[in-house]
Amino acid sequence: MDLARTEVVPAGKRSGNAARLGLMALPVAFFGLFFAYPVAAIVARGLRTDGVWRFGRLADVLGQSDIRHVLWFTTWQAFASTALTLLVALPGAYVFARLDFPGKQVLRAVVTVPFVLPTVVVGTAFLALVGRGGLLDELWGVRLDTTVWAILLAHVFFNYAVVVRTVGGLWAQLDPRQEEAARTLGASRLRAWRTVTLPALGPAVAAAALMVFLFTFTSFGVVQILGGPTFSTLEVEIYRQTSEIFDLSTAAVLTIVQFAAVGAILAVHAWTVRRRESALRLVDANLTARRPRGAGQWALLAGVLASIAVLLVLPLAVLVQRSLDAPDFAYYRALTSEDGNVFLVPPIEAIGNSLEYAAAATAIAVVIGGLAAAALTRRDAGRLVRGFDALLMLPLGVSAVTVGFGFLIALDEPPLNLRSSWILVPLAQALVGVPFVVRIMLPVLRAVDQRLREAAAVLGASPWRVWREVDLPMVRRALLVAAGFAFAVSLGEFGATVFIARPDNPTLPVAVARLLGRAGELNYGQAMALSTILMVVCAVALLVLERLRTDRTGEF
Repeated sequence: MDLARTEVVPAGKRSGNAARLGLMALPVAFFGLFFAYPVAAIVARGLRTDGVWRFGRLADVLGQSDIRHVLWFTTWQAFASTALTLLVALPGAYVFARLDFPGKQVLRAVVTVPFVLPTVVVGTAFLALVGRGGLLDELWGVRLDTTVWAILLAHVFFNYAVVVRTVGGLWAQLDPRQEEAARTLGASRLRAWRTVTLPALGPAVAAAALMVFLFTFTSFGVVQILGGPTFSTLEVEIYRQTSEIFDLSTAAVLTIVQFAAVGAILAVHAWTVRRRESALRLVDANLTARRPRGAGQWALLAGVLASIAVLLVLPLAVLVQRSLDAPDFAYYRALTSEDGNVFLVPPIEAIGNSLEYAAAATAIAVVIGGLAAAALTRRDAGRLVRGFDALLMLPLGVSAVTVGFGFLIALDEPPLNLRSSWILVPLAQALVGVPFVVRIMLPVLRAVDQRLREAAAVLGASPWRVWREVDLPMVRRALLVAAGFAFAVSLGEFGATVFIARPDNPTLPVAVARLLGRAGELNYGQAMALSTILMVVCAVALLVLERLRTDRTGEF
């Protein structure tokens, strides 16, 4: 009996390793062709002159005092934004995971809408709130524009949904009876949460913090509008060096610095989270939410609703109000007319373009991200697989400007001559969506008891059948949430799309940015109208997702 076991286990391990490598093949090829190759091409263009590499530019650029100031501010504000976002959003994650109240599905969609807005629109909305002539200025004579507080609050607005969706998604599936058992043994409510629930949520909290940090570390539109001449992040400086000064060598150096910093952060994250992951008891998320009980839960619910109203709903309301400033919906009617100076087609066509691109990008992201998450499921993987885990997050930390510009340079010759193809935009958008799919699905996949998979394999199930019969029913909810996030991210992607979207097929964010870049009240009003339409489209899509997630989540 024991001898048979010693023969079967190694075979199982070899089979598992082969299956893992097979799952990794397509994601590795995808990232190699559409991420590593374009980024390497743009860096080489900047550091190579007449066939000679100019690595001395690294020391020259980093020795400049203004560049060192940019590096310091980029890092500092990313840490501050991440901490503030977690502080504000974790109570919201609990409310959406554990409490049941009227309008919960609608509010969940509203919370996610800010995340898909182009960053230039987010910056403009907060400028209308805290800038000259904004709401705070009119009511109390207070202005926060060109201050770090405006930037931090805008980052909380933008990333609130990341924490609520990522942490709340796992929190809703944790079996509450584990915490109740600790309380039965004499632990207080706080101690039971600290010793039982918090360690289980650790990987999800770390994943959410990582995504927020990467988004704020590479913040572009928000800092460009609210920071003024005082504050600048690496992303803003790369854009300025590329598009305004045309200094590709400096932009290439900053890209390398950003790439190295993000790689180090991801390596630390992969090591720390791996040490804290464990198998969890998961239950149907629909069975864990209850009506608020006691004054404490009602007060928490009221506080979360108030914070959502002030930080999230108010800026969105400003956008809607600005889009309706003109009588007879003039800004909306103007979207149907052609203006050859800005677009080759009526701006309204950007809606259909965005939906088509986002649908294609979501399909790509779910396939690539799902395969990658499945390959990373086992916690006993080697260094190669753990490195692959960290590399999947790099698109969130590398300049979108670099990726978009790299697409134009690298993908314009056979056999990858895609410069004029419509698929180029979904490919760029999927690069940002894949990390969300992986980070949302991976904690749930790793929480599945490995013994269930092993039992199915012993009974003769193939790896595909094990996935279909064991993993899929448990991760269906996470898969839908991941698909929703990928769709939302694709709708709002701007940094790379602005370089590769064709003039006759603009996306909503590109159309908004072009309108905001032109002077005139009509252009500004049309930008606000398109932003409002983007919000409505996103809210409808997310409500449909919530309905599917609630109605079709499998039993655990």
